[in-house]
Amino acid sequence: MKKQVKKGELHTNNPHKGKYDFGILGDNLPELKLFIIKNPAGEDTIDFSNNQSVVTLNKALIKTYYNVDNWDIPEGFLCPPIPGRADYIHYIADLILKKKNVNVLDIGTGANCIYPIIGSQTYDWNYTASDIDPKSIDNAQKIINSNKNLKNKIKLKLQNDKNHIFIGIIEKKDRFDLTMCNPPFHSSLEEALNANKRKVDNLNKKNKTIKKGLNFGGQKAELWCSGGEKLFLKKMAKESAIFSKQVNYFTSLVSNKENLKPTIKILEKLGAKYKILEMSQGQKISRILAWTFN
Repeated sequence: MKKQVKKGELHTNNPHKGKYDFGILGDNLPELKLFIIKNPAGEDTIDFSNNQSVVTLNKALIKTYYNVDNWDIPEGFLCPPIPGRADYIHYIADLILKKKNVNVLDIGTGANCIYPIIGSQTYDWNYTASDIDPKSIDNAQKIINSNKNLKNKIKLKLQNDKNHIFIGIIEKKDRFDLTMCNPPFHSSLEEALNANKRKVDNLNKKNKTIKKGLNFGGQKAELWCSGGEKLFLKKMAKESAIFSKQVNYFTSLVSNKENLKPTIKILEKLGAKYKILEMSQGQKISRILAWTFN
């Protein structure tokens, strides 16, 4: 079952529809004004190939829309695109009718802790957030500790076994309405670097100097893993059956549509029912695969 959307349309509940209001964002976070420039049409924008500019824009967005005053990430870590991350939250909110005491598990929360921030402040969801990187957990905990409105909404767990996703995180007493995940989508550092170069090339088509490196940040666990997204999804699907009675809906982003079929094949063998939710950010269509054993 697939729900389709028109290109360029964010979810109707997403507050980031339309262009950024740099006037409001700059007023809420004055340091953003240092990075605001004019595009060829004379409109306010920032240099999206500059990681510092993007991080500062994120600080302004998170403060303005999610009441989180203190947010930052270490240098070199993944800086998430807020509108797209918010879209995932709003689409999976449509899967459940429950409005109160919703418990969500975020797999691979990263140093930015962005999904728990958006979900807790938008829908008042309670989060357990896991990651395999101790540095990511440490920074996410700093964000939580420095914002009172996050302290009682987000609990962090370190995944100590790189070979597992849910095992070691979900305990016998746990019950989750939803799980969510943005899997590492590359299978190697080289693949991640090449993908980043293409992204930067697109942003700098009119510039003579192409900036090198991971301009949008990203550590190993955030961007690549052995076997890439395909193997990660396969492992997630198989492990989900173990916790079928403790979770209502399992969900994951799927970056490469070619990875849908093999994952769905596994889910069908396991007896799960699934949905494919399509999201659109600009010209890009991305997918959420959601499944349940209930």
